[in-house]
Amino acid sequence: MQPYSPGKPVEEVKRELGLDRVVKLASNENPFGPSPKAVRAVKEAAERMHIYPDGAAFDLKKALSEKLDLPAANLMVGNGSDELIHMVGLILLGAEEDEMIMGDPSFSRYDPAAQLQPSRLIKVPLDADRRHDLHAMAKAATDRTKLIWIANPNNPTGTIVRKSEIDQFLMDIPEQAVVALDEAYFEFAEHVLDFPNARDYVAAGKNVIGLRTFSKAYGLAGIRLGYGFGPDAIIDAINRVREPFNVNCLAQIAGIAALEDEEHVRKTVENNRRGIDFLAGAFEKAGAKPCESFANFIYADLGRPARPVFQALLERGVITRPGDVLGDPTCLRVSVGTEEEMKIFANELENVMSLAVAR
Repeated sequence: MQPYSPGKPVEEVKRELGLDRVVKLASNENPFGPSPKAVRAVKEAAERMHIYPDGAAFDLKKALSEKLDLPAANLMVGNGSDELIHMVGLILLGAEEDEMIMGDPSFSRYDPAAQLQPSRLIKVPLDADRRHDLHAMAKAATDRTKLIWIANPNNPTGTIVRKSEIDQFLMDIPEQAVVALDEAYFEFAEHVLDFPNARDYVAAGKNVIGLRTFSKAYGLAGIRLGYGFGPDAIIDAINRVREPFNVNCLAQIAGIAALEDEEHVRKTVENNRRGIDFLAGAFEKAGAKPCESFANFIYADLGRPARPVFQALLERGVITRPGDVLGDPTCLRVSVGTEEEMKIFANELENVMSLAVAR
């Protein structure tokens, strides 16, 4: 197992490199920050931090139940969706012969779900467009496959698979396999024609789990809050293995308030579409090939080793994510930021790429 390597903090880069201005476009954070309603709710609740939170998260689940039109019995909440990923592996995998399938590259925290049991981890390469190769993943599934992860949109590539493809995939895999649709970036893609919604599969009684987060479109990454939905038996098992107070009181309060602020999410999504177009243009101008992204970041093939480009950008005060840690040594991932931040990135990328050509 490899420890998770987060994007470098701004203050650390400033200290290490002696920079006054640093732009962080590495962690897919919301450039608008949290909902003002969530901020106010947390401030008002801060004086009650000495009291244990509601272990059942009743009010938060009630708000989620109304939003999703699903019974609370089908809902789970966690300390970020990372915790839910861990617990899903904990309850569905348990023997060395059990198999877990995922795309490659995809979100790095799926790996430990199998490794901690330990169970057999099967990674299926993405297709030529850096989308999940559902046909190959279905062929890899056996009667020992217990869990299949599909990040949609995928992290780090931002690509998606369509509803018609998921429908066929569910018919092609063994009946006992649970499909986990990780929809961390759902809000940025839900407008797309034929985009699948894990909620609909759960409501229809399919062997599907859906995971989402408040970290991205809702801007609550620092307070750690994720949620999911699935069959009653799976949710019951999650409640048996989770920590008693796994979601803190401020996170619960912030989540309820954020759900009410639809205007903040709308503004975030609209800004994101403009940002994706801008970043794609910046990469193309620099001679790189960006993936078609439906998330809040762009993944691009630079056509050369990305680590030196990442380092050169870092030295110029722009934090990005290199793809070499994911087995894509020529790729770079960049988050949508403010207009000013993205202009800084575009200028520095052009400078760095031009220097590389000159050398």
